Amino acid sequence: MKQVFIVYLLIMALVTYALRAVPFMAFRRKVRNRFFRSFLYYIPYTVLAAMTFPAVLFATKSLLPAALGTATALVLAYRGKGMVLVSLSACAVALAAGFLF
Repeated sequence: MKQVFIVYLLIMALVTYALRAVPFMAFRRKVRNRFFRSFLYYIPYTVLAAMTFPAVLFATKSLLPAALGTATALVLAYRGKGMVLVSLSACAVALAAGFLF
């Protein structure tokens, strides 16, 4: 069991290192293509949203409180409110909706 874990750990480390090292080896010069630079700029935000959004919807027992909290966050963020206010308001709305529904 212990040897299998070490093999899995080494494979995981190798894959992680390869994913980080290959772009540095492939792109030695600065990327000049506007489309590709724009694509690379938005990748971290896209990945973060793809990982966070499902967790937001399934953080409560019911989908309705989560949807109301998400809608609150979207409205406040669209109006330019700060991140702390948006987060606390969304949590408060989801909590209140969880008690009501």
